[in-house]
Amino acid sequence: MPLQVAGSRSVATRLLGLLAATTLLTGGVAAADERAGTDQALNPLVAQMTLDEKLSFVHWTVTLSGPFSVGYLPGVPRLGIPEIRAADGPAGIRLNEGTAAALPAPVALASSFDDELAKSYGATMGRDGRALGQDLVMGPMMNIIRVPQAGRNYETFSEDPLVSARTAAAEIQGIQGQGLMATAKHFAENNQENNRENIDVNVDEQTLHEIELPAFRSAAKAGVSSFMCAYNKVNGTPSCGNAELLNDVLRTQWDFGGWVMSDWMATHSTDSLTKGLDQELGIDWADSVNGSIPGGKYFGEPLKAAVQEGRIPVAALDTAVSRIVTQLQRFGLVGANPPARPARDIAGAAQVAQRVAEQGAVLLRNQDQALPLTGAAAKSIAVIGPTAKEPKVAGLGSAHVVPDSAAAPLDTIRARAGADSTVTYSTGEELVGSPLPADALTPAFAGGEVLEPGTIGSIYNGVLTVPEDGDYRLAVRVTGGAASVQLDGAPAIPAGVAYGKVSSVPLRLTAGQHKLSITGQTTGTKPLTLDLSWVTPQAAEAAIDQAVTAAKAARTAVVFAYDDGAEGADRTSLALPGRQEQLISRVAQANPNTVVVLNTGSSLTMPWLDSTAAVLDMWYPGQSGAEATTSLLFGDANPSGRLTQTFPASIDSTPVAGDPQRYPGVNGEQTYSEGIYVGYRWYDKNKVRPLFPFGYGLSYTSFAYRDPSVTPAGDGYDVAFTLTNTGQRAGKEVAQVYLGASPDVRAPQADKALAGYTKVELAPGQSRRVTVHIDGQQLKYWNSTTHGWSTGSGARSVHIGSSSVNLPLETRVVVPAS
Repeated sequence: MPLQVAGSRSVATRLLGLLAATTLLTGGVAAADERAGTDQALNPLVAQMTLDEKLSFVHWTVTLSGPFSVGYLPGVPRLGIPEIRAADGPAGIRLNEGTAAALPAPVALASSFDDELAKSYGATMGRDGRALGQDLVMGPMMNIIRVPQAGRNYETFSEDPLVSARTAAAEIQGIQGQGLMATAKHFAENNQENNRENIDVNVDEQTLHEIELPAFRSAAKAGVSSFMCAYNKVNGTPSCGNAELLNDVLRTQWDFGGWVMSDWMATHSTDSLTKGLDQELGIDWADSVNGSIPGGKYFGEPLKAAVQEGRIPVAALDTAVSRIVTQLQRFGLVGANPPARPARDIAGAAQVAQRVAEQGAVLLRNQDQALPLTGAAAKSIAVIGPTAKEPKVAGLGSAHVVPDSAAAPLDTIRARAGADSTVTYSTGEELVGSPLPADALTPAFAGGEVLEPGTIGSIYNGVLTVPEDGDYRLAVRVTGGAASVQLDGAPAIPAGVAYGKVSSVPLRLTAGQHKLSITGQTTGTKPLTLDLSWVTPQAAEAAIDQAVTAAKAARTAVVFAYDDGAEGADRTSLALPGRQEQLISRVAQANPNTVVVLNTGSSLTMPWLDSTAAVLDMWYPGQSGAEATTSLLFGDANPSGRLTQTFPASIDSTPVAGDPQRYPGVNGEQTYSEGIYVGYRWYDKNKVRPLFPFGYGLSYTSFAYRDPSVTPAGDGYDVAFTLTNTGQRAGKEVAQVYLGASPDVRAPQADKALAGYTKVELAPGQSRRVTVHIDGQQLKYWNSTTHGWSTGSGARSVHIGSSSVNLPLETRVVVPAS
């Protein structure tokens, strides 16, 4: 939906501040893992540090030299501790300047249901980060998808805790196997962007442990170097000062030996150091004097004074520094011979990005085998939509990676269709339009260079005059920094490198005058340039008319549609933004063989669905998205992705709909009153039919299941069945096993919950006996009476199939009491 990110002050502040700052390890990490326990004796190096040296570890700063990073620690060279640099993630290495391997959105990775692919994804990011001079990446994100509208759903994995846990652990292994430290974020319950800085999440103990925490627990077990705590409060206490989460759960229950950093400016007090927070992230640039870099707001001079005055024990500081330094040692970064940085593997990263995009793409509709494109349908194609020509690579905000290169789908489609084909292009949804007329702004604003290097402040304050009521787009293009554009006091439009080449927002405007204000900040040595343009209602209608004309003249119409998932704000609806729904409906009416390719970050509603021939969800497909999309459209690859989140039929039929206390909260407080019934668990319990269920996805072939059996194996069970490819093409099936409720448990339970899955590749006609293991943890529930895990004993159903609603096989298992 319309991008409304800078309505959150922290996002604008954070991104402006970030912009202002401007070979596989074969044994080192594994060997050091054996030495990295939880809060062992203090690291001997800590005793050799001065107070100021210790303090330099517990708050990130920035540097204007060397590789541009989000965070910087100066290290202690005299002790062999080098400077440390950190980059944003989690869809690749986001730098303040320069390019990197832009991988598909993490939700696309999770949709592949492939742990080995997740390791490759992580390894690609790990190598790229090390090669780009970074030591830590702030990712992966593993918060549960609870709110369909949540702006950062594209950055995380699933509504299901098992999928999130397995994907997170595999990705972390891949990242850290290359020597780059990973950060599990955002701990915990950061499930929406709306009011994320202040919202207080009231969540019961069982829901917390069964739904949100499994992925974080898996990250701790996988040996992640660090955790990032969240902006929000949990049960009345800020996450970044929540001793129950940071000490009792993370360190005591899970035996976590790494360190905890805050999200950007999410530290609330100096004494948070005594509650489990080890490090402050974020710089309050409002405190900058003559271009100086401010120190830590709470863990800088205020912490120094608190330690010197005895208000904070020096032992608390020593423990925090010890945790950090021990992880640096674990990754071989301390000492005279740190591991060599690898060369970048740009070609290899592009190949992995394409594999993930292909295997994570979900075919949602395919009437009468409209896809793959063959014969005459592949020789006469009208390609429509702005993201067909300007590829939609990534979501927006701190996860926006500028790719090394990214082809346009229009070009790869033309190349694949061949010289004897006709492939036309129409924008359909105009995003940039024309410059604002001279008389539209009072006082006049010509654009161009608007701020000198090294400056921050107001750029424009005036009035925009609109000639008539209608649906407009306001487009903002910025180079050399970041800017925030606000109209009539509404949530501001952010623009800059973290928001792509242009920020284009649909707006309903009335005829007359509207207050317009623009602020910005430069980066580095270049001035800030800013230009405004708009798309009038007449220009928007003309673009649709041209697309309809092109669709009528072609055998196949391929419409690329998109949304703008972004940090800092949730979507205001589940519809496609702008006039895209109208565009799809009119094109499909003109050409019944219309294929829709979605470049979206989360679930959406589709009132136009029945009028289309096929729908292929590519998510935000990364830098090789064009190649992957074309490969799938023409059948060079077979779609095998499956939904890791339920797509609702409407915004009014979701687990958080109809109760503002659930979402977005009332007076800064919300209650997860749906409890454990998140995602498909809620749809099952309430017998609500979604648009597309969890686990759903089509293929160019078909599969059949038969002959189920269950046998004890270790602390769990092996579920076996025969899977057959009954179609004419090779393909991959995501076989899913769900476990029914225990008759012996009185606590809330899902009707069925995903307990295991595997991805199986079969040739046409091939059968294979497949085994999916249900580990012992999946048999348990969180007992809020004993405050621990208990086994759900008794006779329990076992369901096997291809989605949460297509489960043709059922058997039973009797789980003994433990």
